[in-house]
Amino acid sequence: MARILAIDTATEYASVCLLGGDAIFSETILYSEDGHAHKLFGLIGEMAPSGLSGMDCFAAGAGPGSFTGVRVALSAVKGLAEALGRPAVAVSNLAAIAAYGTASLRAAVIDARRGEVYGGVYTAGGTLVGAEFVGPLTAWLATLPGGDFEFVTQDPGVLASVRLAAPVVIAPRGLAPAVARIAARQLAAGLAVDPSLLDANYVRRSDAELKWREPISIE
Repeated sequence: MARILAIDTATEYASVCLLGGDAIFSETILYSEDGHAHKLFGLIGEMAPSGLSGMDCFAAGAGPGSFTGVRVALSAVKGLAEALGRPAVAVSNLAAIAAYGTASLRAAVIDARRGEVYGGVYTAGGTLVGAEFVGPLTAWLATLPGGDFEFVTQDPGVLASVRLAAPVVIAPRGLAPAVARIAARQLAAGLAVDPSLLDANYVRRSDAELKWREPISIE
C-alpha cells in the first residue's frame, strides 16, 4: 500500500493530502491570495507530525496555473523527495481536474486569463487525447473530438460565454487528492522519477520568457 504526499499550489487554493492505498488519510485546503510558500511547510508538519519518512513517493500539481504557484509545489516536492531519497511525480492540473469527471471523454478547462483558457481532453483512464491547449475558448472548442464527452472545471464561469451541448462537472478547489491518486498509478507503473527530473507544465511560456525570446530591434 503506497503512501504518497501530494501538493498542489497552482491557484490561490493550495491543497495537501496524504494518500495510503485508495484512502485519503488527511486533506487540507488553504486559501491565500498572497501565495503559499510561507505557510506550506507548516501545514505539512501539522498533517504529518511524526514526519514523512514513511512516504513512498511525493507528487506535485505541475500546472498549468499560476507560474509562481506551480513552482512552489514543485520546489517543495523536489526538496522533500530528494531529502528522503524517494521518487516523485509531476501531474498536470488538467489531468487532475479531468479525474473528477464521469464520462468516457472529459474536456478539462482552466481559466488562463487574458481571454484564454487551458484545455485538455482525457479519457476515463487518464490518457491525454491530443495535446493540452492554451488560447481562446472558441478556438479550443473547435478542436474537441466528436462523441459523448463532458466538460470538467473548477470555475464554471470560464464557460459562461458560450452555449454548450455537453454537461459540465464542477471539480473541487482542492486537487491534491486527484494528484495523489494519479501519482499512485504512475508509481505502480514504474513511471515515478528522480525528483531532479520534475518540470513544470506551463503550457504557455511566462511573460519573462516571452520577452527574453522577442527579437531586439537595434536602430
